[in-house]
Amino acid sequence: MKNPNLKNGKAILFTCQNKKSLDELEREGRFTNKRRYINEHLEDVAPMILKVYDWFVDAASKRVKKPEDVEYQVWCAVSASACMKPEKNEVVYVLEVPDEEVIYFSSLKWDYILNYHYVPENEKDLERYTKEIEAKGFANTYEFLVGRYAGKYPTEEWEIRESWSRVFDIPKWNPLEVQANLWEIKKEWVKKILRPGEPMPDEYYER
Repeated sequence: MKNPNLKNGKAILFTCQNKKSLDELEREGRFTNKRRYINEHLEDVAPMILKVYDWFVDAASKRVKKPEDVEYQVWCAVSASACMKPEKNEVVYVLEVPDEEVIYFSSLKWDYILNYHYVPENEKDLERYTKEIEAKGFANTYEFLVGRYAGKYPTEEWEIRESWSRVFDIPKWNPLEVQANLWEIKKEWVKKILRPGEPMPDEYYER
């Protein structure tokens, strides 16, 4: 689904980042996300999260070409209301980005992937899948990929991984459920930078 709020082919996006990103943006003219940033931020859970991040990088790069030197995506909100407020050592960027540079996805479906679950097409499909798994005697679908069942049931693993591509299917535009990713933040895309305690200008809130 296309972003209904485009202006002259550009999307307004919001992202909260460590303030160190300002130095890279000034020095390089761009900011990109790196594996070491994710490891520092997520600490103990980073190895588990990076496995699905790696899947996302591969899948998303087939939709919007990834620059060769980029390691990971930059997470963005499509709504000012959905953007995290900057805390100590953080800033929020308000970006104006050409729409062809943006990868849109469902945050609800992404939650399924983060937990290594099957992403259902709809409620009916979820009901079918749940009954099918229960009939086979399995208690937890999470364990097909990372638990006691890992590597033992290739058909079930394949079905789960195949379902993940549905994260890019957005049947209805809800700014609180749709998120966006970029491969980089270019300096010329930055319209405003907010520091802790600075309010988001009213003009960026949907009416």
